[in-house]
Amino acid sequence: MTEQRCGLVAIVGAPNAGKSTLTNALVGQKVAIVSPKAQTTRVRLMGIAIEGASQILLVDTPGIFDPKRRLDRAMVAAAWEGAQDADLIALVVDAKTGLTKRIEPLVESLSKRREAKIVILNKVDATPKEKLLATAQALQERLQPEDILFVSATTGDGVPELKALLAKRVPESPWHFPEDQVSDATDRMLAAEVTREQLYLQLHAELPYACAVETEKYDERKDGSVAIHQQILVERDSQKAIILGARGVRLKEIGSRARAELAPLLGKTVHLFLHVKVKPDWEEDRGLYREIGLDWVE
Repeated sequence: MTEQRCGLVAIVGAPNAGKSTLTNALVGQKVAIVSPKAQTTRVRLMGIAIEGASQILLVDTPGIFDPKRRLDRAMVAAAWEGAQDADLIALVVDAKTGLTKRIEPLVESLSKRREAKIVILNKVDATPKEKLLATAQALQERLQPEDILFVSATTGDGVPELKALLAKRVPESPWHFPEDQVSDATDRMLAAEVTREQLYLQLHAELPYACAVETEKYDERKDGSVAIHQQILVERDSQKAIILGARGVRLKEIGSRARAELAPLLGKTVHLFLHVKVKPDWEEDRGLYREIGLDWVE
């Protein structure tokens, strides 16, 4: 019998490097929300990938950036916490942008850490070869990683090779989760994240980052369906009006698409009820931080 392997791989990088898309590709289904906007991921979501006798626990962390607000500080703290006790740190770099000022502090911090590291250059399908090789060479000199891999999380190029490598890198250990479990996120948290993803996807530049989705009630019904009541928190009346749209049409569309996304993820019929609440100081609500999976940071 082949010896089981299981280990924690922290996926870190600057915002919009493609960490969530890569995590989903490795797991083989959606466990982390994705949008073209930077800083979409707010919480540490663990995706669980299986490769042969190996169970790979992928911590998809928020992008590490220069924090300005309490929420920003909580997100960055969550990212570094996700890297604590990792068997391997995987730095995901947007190959198109390369080594920018945004990623320099992160590379500097990682160069001082003792954990084993690999570098994943993502979006290689859209990057000239010369730039790709120059970025790889610079990161090899700075970090001395165990490996540098070239992937496109969107097209899937290089993902099987990356998954095989991670399977070999994690230590011999019994599996920590059942074979059919793909994430440690609760259904409540997943429901909130999917709705928040739709806010980003449908409103694009119209919606600022100053919003949150809170799952107020999650009720399993006798017929096997689930009723989910959520409130979308914003800071100003003008933001509420944007989300509602004319005669509430936009909010209905957000709910419709979120419901369609959630049903297959949860494996049941979903009844989703959304309302928008103006709460100027929601970022100072400790209870909300707990609800969305972040620690309170002073």
